[in-house]
Amino acid sequence: MTEIIPHWLTKQAGLSPNHVALEFPDGKKVTFKELKMNSENYARKLAALGVKAGTHIGVLSSNQLEMVYTIHALSYLGAVGILLNTRLSDKELNYQLRDAEAGLLITDNEEKKRRLNILKQYSFLDLHNTAEADIELLQEINLKNTFTIIYTSGTTGFPKGVMHTYGNHWWNAIASALNLGLDKKDKWLISLPLFHVSGLSTLMKSVIYGMPIYLMKKFNENHIHEAIMQKDITIVSVVTVMVQRLMETMGEERYPERLRCLLLGGGPAPKSLLERAKSKDIPVFQSYGMTETTSQIVTLSPEDALNKLGSAGKPLLPAELKIDKPGEDGVGEIIVKGPTVTAGYYNNQKANDESISKGWLKTGDLGYVDQEGFLYVVDRRTDLIISGGENIYPSEIESALVKMAEIKEAGVTKTVDDTWGQVPVAYVVTNKLITEAEILTFLEKHLAKYKLPKKIFFTDQLPRNAANKLVRSKLHKK
Repeated sequence: MTEIIPHWLTKQAGLSPNHVALEFPDGKKVTFKELKMNSENYARKLAALGVKAGTHIGVLSSNQLEMVYTIHALSYLGAVGILLNTRLSDKELNYQLRDAEAGLLITDNEEKKRRLNILKQYSFLDLHNTAEADIELLQEINLKNTFTIIYTSGTTGFPKGVMHTYGNHWWNAIASALNLGLDKKDKWLISLPLFHVSGLSTLMKSVIYGMPIYLMKKFNENHIHEAIMQKDITIVSVVTVMVQRLMETMGEERYPERLRCLLLGGGPAPKSLLERAKSKDIPVFQSYGMTETTSQIVTLSPEDALNKLGSAGKPLLPAELKIDKPGEDGVGEIIVKGPTVTAGYYNNQKANDESISKGWLKTGDLGYVDQEGFLYVVDRRTDLIISGGENIYPSEIESALVKMAEIKEAGVTKTVDDTWGQVPVAYVVTNKLITEAEILTFLEKHLAKYKLPKKIFFTDQLPRNAANKLVRSKLHKK
């Protein structure tokens, strides 16, 4: 049985033609009617270049209006978009284009200089100068069809292409609305890249809800602070480092009451950070999700945000969650199931067999559930440090480090040790001059001795991906 619905952008353009769909820092606004017309225009131009139903198209672009038009254009053709990370090398991009069997690549005008092994490569400028094909566009969406492919970071090997159906995006939007609620005054700020699942999923929420998106090209704490204060923003998607920098920028100011949610993803946040946010009346809701779950699958509800600091919340309404093979401390691998979970990885049956069983996805993340059913995410299984038989979680050490006023950011990873097998080492970005001995003296008051970093490195910045998430696997390269 197929699940067919009217095309969500066409429907929204009919319901709310003059409502703002997109808003930009330069003041430009695009209505849902304009978004539909220009996306259809792009679809016909892509069709003239040979794109049809089932064609795999690479999209390599920063956050900009033409990228939004291109993404929606694919849905009018039944084509599949491979959303590519602009921070990757040409070699990495070539791997993903080849693995996803891309037949064509669309880039922003800056990315056209890339040396990529694909014959059909066009920039947005090329697309603008292409004549439209005279074709019928799709007026309905089959929720079972694949819409996008986003590659995982590849920290544990070759990246894997996560397939998202229209249904995955639809249910992500529904689940989020049932948790956070909807308000006619909502305006969601996105500075995370649209080629990441967090940015993309919010773009889909826009056309499903009829909600404006305030789209920024990249994260800048001063610009986001200004938007929150002056542009009627109600929800912002953030990761930990973004919250830290926003709190530094706001100083003694207070955000307007209309800001009802900073939706925090990208891994466990230090409890000290959440407590500081609470003291400033900043509505931070921790969530848990990944590319394979089409963004958030667990989120802290508004009524629990203050009394469950550190928890990611409970599974959203259509989702299920279990802790697989918990240890004595209750910590085990988080596995999830539900309509937002990917059907699998493209062209990678081995990964599918290893990660997905009877609809249950092995996340590779470690966590536990308390007696009330709230999830606490501990760490990535691959980041776990096993020292002398003891489990050490990098996030716990990082949380202790950033309690020091002198430390701005911290990252912890493992290194080989002849005696203990593995030991933790820390990398810190400081605000003030401080010594390794002073840091260790502080940590001794908060951590067991075996958890203390065996070495502390001082650095100007930590390695982060395009979504500002800490990449622990690259810490040793600092």
